Amino acid sequence: MSRKDILRVPQPKSSSEPSQARPIRAKVLPMLNAEAPPAASRLTHQVGTALAEGKARFERAEEIERQLAKGQAVVELDTSEIDPSFVQDRMEGNIDGLIASVREHGQQVPIMVRPHPDQSGRYQTVFGHRRLRAVKEIGLRVKAVVRELTDEELVVAQGQENNERQDLTFIEKARFAAQLRTRFSRDVIIASLSVDKADLSKMLAIVDALPPELIDAVGPAPGVGRPRWLELAELMEKAPAPQDAVSYAWSEVVQHLGSEDRFKAVVTHLKPRRAAKGAPGILASPSGVRLAEIRNSKSKLEITVDKKLSPAFAAFILEKLPKLFEEHLADDQQNNGE
Repeated sequence: MSRKDILRVPQPKSSSEPSQARPIRAKVLPMLNAEAPPAASRLTHQVGTALAEGKARFERAEEIERQLAKGQAVVELDTSEIDPSFVQDRMEGNIDGLIASVREHGQQVPIMVRPHPDQSGRYQTVFGHRRLRAVKEIGLRVKAVVRELTDEELVVAQGQENNERQDLTFIEKARFAAQLRTRFSRDVIIASLSVDKADLSKMLAIVDALPPELIDAVGPAPGVGRPRWLELAELMEKAPAPQDAVSYAWSEVVQHLGSEDRFKAVVTHLKPRRAAKGAPGILASPSGVRLAEIRNSKSKLEITVDKKLSPAFAAFILEKLPKLFEEHLADDQQNNGE
């Protein structure tokens, strides 16, 4: 079998032909030779629920895995013999649910590995990194398909499997692309992620505009797409002190939040605040951590603490406020006595 055919996936024949309408040109996933849903199918997905769409994509990802593994024996390997892929496709995340599932039902789908190109007796993961972590955490041997793949074939299989699962967030895909460009042509990256040249250029531009440590601090940010990451990149470009935003992102009060809320907090921190009449002021710590909004009028003073950003500080204020009032009364009486 030639190298160009190693990842070819046999396509099942359609059981029926449409009686009317012009044929719809389907998008072909490079190297896997697997067809993505045509326009009519995409329209159906839009009408359906998000749950149904996610299930369909998950099933297509599993079909890709089955086709890639077709005709290959499933073996059990010691997890200590398996290294990750040479290119990272996802940030570290919580896999407690996956661990619980594997512990209860066992490993249902094998991972794919290739013989390590540089170390005899070892393997590199093609896809199934999270499953490998879960099985390793439990202390079991991992079910795997071993397949000879070149570097290019590995990243294409790895990228397209993840792309079909829609498991990677935008920033994880963008970082994956940025890592690939140091070793591969843009054609390989496009094949791996199933994107066009314009989309790839935008992804790379956003990664290049953001400090890596800021992306690390925010994390994968599920639900945050390209437009909002582009907004963050533009805010960082205009920021007078970008490193302050990085320090803020790594602050304890922000790291206490979930990844998507960390993203929102950093964007809010970077946005310029207009001093409009009646608009609240911002109370911040000396290190720049946003503590509360202050609205001061003739009749009252309002202090608003965002419990999402600093729940511990909000609780602290409620606990200390009565004591502060007692101290105020004592000082007032002492001053009046003098």
